[in-house]
Amino acid sequence: MDVRAQIVMVFNLDKCIGCHTCSIACKNIWTDRKGAEYMWWNNVETKPGVGYPKHWENQERFKGGWVVDGKKLKLKAMGKGPTLANMFFQPNMPKIEDYYEPFDFDYGNLAGAKEGNDQPVAEAFSQISGKKIDEIQGGPNWDDDLSGSQLYAANDLNLQDKQVIDSYDTMFMQYLPRICNHCLNPACVASCPSRALYKRGEDGIVLVDQNVCKGWRFCTSACPYKKVYFNWNSGKAEKCIFCYPRTETGQCNACAHSCVGRIRFVGVLLYDADGVEAAALKKDDELVEAHRSLILDPNDPEVREGARKNGVSDQWLDAAVKSPVYTLVKEFKLALPLHPEFRTVPMAYYIPSLSPVLSTWGDTHKLLEHGMIPALETLRVPIGYLASLLSGGNHRLIEEVLKKLIALRVFMRGENLGLAADPAVLQEAGLDQSSVKRLYRLFTVAGYSERNVIPAQQREEQDPYQRKQEAGFGILKKTRGGK
Repeated sequence: MDVRAQIVMVFNLDKCIGCHTCSIACKNIWTDRKGAEYMWWNNVETKPGVGYPKHWENQERFKGGWVVDGKKLKLKAMGKGPTLANMFFQPNMPKIEDYYEPFDFDYGNLAGAKEGNDQPVAEAFSQISGKKIDEIQGGPNWDDDLSGSQLYAANDLNLQDKQVIDSYDTMFMQYLPRICNHCLNPACVASCPSRALYKRGEDGIVLVDQNVCKGWRFCTSACPYKKVYFNWNSGKAEKCIFCYPRTETGQCNACAHSCVGRIRFVGVLLYDADGVEAAALKKDDELVEAHRSLILDPNDPEVREGARKNGVSDQWLDAAVKSPVYTLVKEFKLALPLHPEFRTVPMAYYIPSLSPVLSTWGDTHKLLEHGMIPALETLRVPIGYLASLLSGGNHRLIEEVLKKLIALRVFMRGENLGLAADPAVLQEAGLDQSSVKRLYRLFTVAGYSERNVIPAQQREEQDPYQRKQEAGFGILKKTRGGK
């Protein structure tokens, strides 16, 4: 057992209002320079829709992530031959049209235009070429207002039943905030010929060494989430850094700190690095359970001892015990990884949205009034859609999560209104009153220090070369030619 520590974020999709405050906070701090105009390390997509960049989930086109080759994993698009052939050209990388040509407006013309008979306007111009843009064709969330409609939803690969969007009373939409997943088996790291990308040993954050990066862009092609960007000005790869200058001092990420809906939880997980490859080799519908099995109990003396041998401090071990992430991911099994079938073992998790009951003529809405758990098929977001998004197609896992969320709402609503609570509601969902009270507090009134349990780094005690090298374990070593 090789015990490692990872700093992790959980998103509660039930509370995201799509305000993009997180995206703006990230943009203002990290990507406000030339060449990074189109980069949104944090973005919020409206689902069902095509996402950003367009169709990023379509790995038949972009060929990102891993695939099972016999008893081993291999990069979907890479091998020694393709790597050599594509050294100077990446055929599977998104084009600027898949993002959008970054633009700004000539506001100076409003005040500096010469006297004339017409009202001066601020025309759009490209931030790349500087040329005038006659018609803006896209933006970072171009389909925001129209997702859920036939125009964009029909192109969502997760939407298996297209008839859902044919009728107004069955259409649905939800928001999906995304950052780099800082995966345990990152395809971007394994694909880089220059070894510029690496996974830090002390907290699991995946970074790009700008001094080593040669701009080959294999990382952009290999990342199935398309969260590695190419800076056209500097010729270097850039990506979400999990706000490590903030987390190293015990502060939470800018996106989490600014979140209006308080949907984000940040904390520490301990995991077994020896089991990463075996977990990624499982069948699609078994990947989530295998993923969970990697996460270790921070109260287990054997786990704590193994962590100490790998340099994990007591401060980090204590943070792992108090971690809201462990509570949501492992203890109550409410949070699920995004597209586990990409086999990167992502370390950002999502609590599925508990969508409203479908509106039909009749007494549908009285189900909750009676204290009953409504049938899952009456919820607006189809189980199959959520399963395709968060569980590798495993419907059972989604149903288990939704049952717990519904039971939590029904029970707490009854208690807050002074109604008699039926214990069977909780028992059927695998909960009890104590656990419901804990989850209720975490989702509603929990303060900053409860939602974000982030231990400060004691970096002065660590050798920087060793920090970088100790992350080259397991499958990453094997893939990149290590012994």
